[in-house]
Amino acid sequence: MTVTTQVRAAHARAGLPEVADPSQVAPADARELSRRFFDRLAVLEEGTAAHQYTRNTLIEMNMSLVRYAAGRFRSRGPQEMEDIVQVGMIGLIKAIDRFELTREVEFTSFAVPYIVGEIKRFFRDTSWAVHVPRRLQEARVELAKATEELGSRLGRTPTARELAELMNLPEREVVEAMVAANGYTSASLDAAVAGSEEGESVLADFIGTEDDGLELVEDLHSLAPLLAGLSERDRRIIHLRFVEELTQAQIGELLGISQMHVSRLLNRVLHRLREGLLAAR
Repeated sequence: MTVTTQVRAAHARAGLPEVADPSQVAPADARELSRRFFDRLAVLEEGTAAHQYTRNTLIEMNMSLVRYAAGRFRSRGPQEMEDIVQVGMIGLIKAIDRFELTREVEFTSFAVPYIVGEIKRFFRDTSWAVHVPRRLQEARVELAKATEELGSRLGRTPTARELAELMNLPEREVVEAMVAANGYTSASLDAAVAGSEEGESVLADFIGTEDDGLELVEDLHSLAPLLAGLSERDRRIIHLRFVEELTQAQIGELLGISQMHVSRLLNRVLHRLREGLLAAR
């Protein structure tokens, strides 16, 4: 028997139905099936073939959630929609890895905010070069439409006053929107810099780099008092799982408890730490 066949046989013994093509499962059916597969996932050891198979099945069954969320951004065009769906899949995977049946909420309600949040973060990181207030971001879209309409009508680039009259906005706000629109695109860091005394150079040679460690320091600073407030056993479980990178089964053997018990303890501790970090922000 192949690994997949063995896993499917184990699923059958656990009372799970055979899902030939998870991506074709109807959304209404995926909701009920997902609960059963999450039940199964909770008792499987991470890193095993069974755990990976169950997790992958959950991902494929719930791809319709990504398509639903991405549909909100269909005006972006077919090429960018492909990127949106890919980014949305990242949000779906994060939701699956963080979902707990003990939350007593539907997975769809839990997952959609993760998916939409990941898509919005994608737009934030790739669209605007600088932070621009939301009202000006929205005004930029209207400004582009008004500029195109007046430009075709007048045969020239319209003035700020003419745009203000068409958009029924104060001229000052139109000018602000025109300035904000400059933040929507930025120069490439690989762009050549003219006048360099050291031969051919690019913009990236003249700017500093972001130190990712600074954000890590902030997170660790916030996490330290939360870890100190845990019991000695909880701190040891966190250390064994994320510092020594032991599996839940290995931790269970060291502590003399079952892997399932370790999973419950770990989920409880991580939930407590997550809530503490969110409250500190």
